[in-house]
Formats: sequence, C-alpha cells, structure tokens
Amino acid sequence: MKMSKLDLVAGVLVTVLWGCNFSVIELGLRSLDPYLLTLLRFTFCAIPLVFFVRRPAGISLGVLALYGVLFGAGLWWLVNFAMYQGLSPGMSSVFLQFSAFFTIVLSSAFLGERIAVAHICGMAFAASGLMMILLLSDESSTVTGVLLVLVAALGWSLCNLLVKLKRPAEMVAFIIWSSLFSVPAIFALTVAANGWAPFVNLADGLPWEAMFSVLFQSYITTILGYLVWNNLMKKYPASQVAPLSLLVPVSGLVASYLFFGEAMNVAKAMAIGFVLLGIVVFVNAQGLDGLMRRGRLSK
Repeated sequence: MKMSKLDLVAGVLVTVLWGCNFSVIELGLRSLDPYLLTLLRFTFCAIPLVFFVRRPAGISLGVLALYGVLFGAGLWWLVNFAMYQGLSPGMSSVFLQFSAFFTIVLSSAFLGERIAVAHICGMAFAASGLMMILLLSDESSTVTGVLLVLVAALGWSLCNLLVKLKRPAEMVAFIIWSSLFSVPAIFALTVAANGWAPFVNLADGLPWEAMFSVLFQSYITTILGYLVWNNLMKKYPASQVAPLSLLVPVSGLVASYLFFGEAMNVAKAMAIGFVLLGIVVFVNAQGLDGLMRRGRLSK
C-alpha cells in the first residue's frame, strides 16, 4: 500500500516539527531540571485530559501501561539521562533516529513485513548521511550516552511495533491514557537518579519559558505529533513510515542554520542530501522494486 500524498505531507510536517522541538526543549532546560521537564511533559499530557477522555476501547490497561512506560521512561527519560551523562542534544537527536532501522527490522521479524532491495539501498544512503552528520559535528558525545540513546531508539521502535500490533482506534485517548502510566515511572526514575532536588524549586512556580516549553511538548509535540505518527504507523508498513523520522536531525540542522546562524558548509549539505535521498528511496521503494524486477525479467 503506497502512502497517500496527504499522509506523506502530514508525516513530513510532524518530523520537521520534532526537529525544531529541540529548541523548545532548550528553552525549558534554562530553568528546569531535564528529568523534571520530562515528568511535567507527560503529567500535562495525562492531566486533566484523562478525566474528560474515555479510555480507548479494545485496549487493555496492561497495553496502556507497557506503552506508557516504554514511551515515557524507556524513550524520553532515557534520552534526558544520556544528555545528563554528557551526550549533546544534537547527537541525541541523530542517534535516536536509528529507531527507523530498528522498527523496520522488528516489523519484518514479528509482522512479516517485507524488506525490499530498495529498502536496503535507502537504509544505506540514510545511514551514510547520519554518520556524516556525526563526523562533521563539533558537539561532544560519550560512549555511555550513545549506548543509552540507542537503547532509547530501540524503545521507540518497540512503541511503534506495539501500535502496529494493537492498532488503537482512538489514538488521542491512547496517548493520553498511556501518558498516565508514564508519570509514576518517570517520577520513580527521577527520584532514584537525583533525589528530591529537582522538585525543590517547583513550589515557587514556573517561569513563562518553562511553562511554554512544557505545554508545547505536551500538546503539540506529544499529543498532536504522535496522533499523526501513530496513525501513519498503524496504517502503513513500517518501511514507509519509520524513515520519515530521519528528517528530525535534518530539520534540526536547518532550523539552527536559519534561526541561530549555525554554519552550513558543503559537507553538511551533502550529508543532508544523503539522508533525503535515502528517504526518497524508501518512499518510492515499491515502484523502484517493481522496476528492478521488470529489468531482471527483461534480461
């Protein structure tokens, strides 16, 4: 099933939004502990909406809890913990996109989704672009941080797989109710890592920058963004949807260039070009695979 142009545009817009979201995260981190920022993000995703939105039909509490813990703690808290260990936000965004490859492989293994030759070519192009971005970056990274983000990328791919397996019909309700289970897991991990220190200044209120960051991440990045993303993941094969996430570090680089004056040289432009070429190959894999088969038959 080929992705419609409308769905493709929606997927691209969401990933561009996620790339720009790192600037919003940075805004919140100026006055909030990174773990507390994550906790508040998922708290506002769930409360007060959970009191007005019915639990999604056909989805057990166990599935909601599993998705919530994987998504909130296994993905986003782990990314913040990696950054606490020294990995830069830019490098975090790049390594996190390896979830696209994990998702495709897991969907092939557990759902029998076919990986065509064109998909493998797309992976090669996109992976080459990501590695070029890493090599060209001046940002610091740590082995521990990289490993933690790769685990987080695996957590995201498991979330994608769970959505494809359970196919929730009421996606907004699914996100809201699963976020309710993210909160206690993130709270417990935050206290275990940093004690009660992150909560000390919370009683004094939040500055407007922090509140804007929390609300934007809760309602725009998470509820709206993953409403679109999870519906696409439910509707199409992973090989068509997951590669769109590779646009996240690309849009982050472009946003930094446009709004913060970050240097954009020929090498970076080439790296972005490789990632974009890989995505184009993925999106058109069905047609390319057909052309290759017809070419072999004609011989």
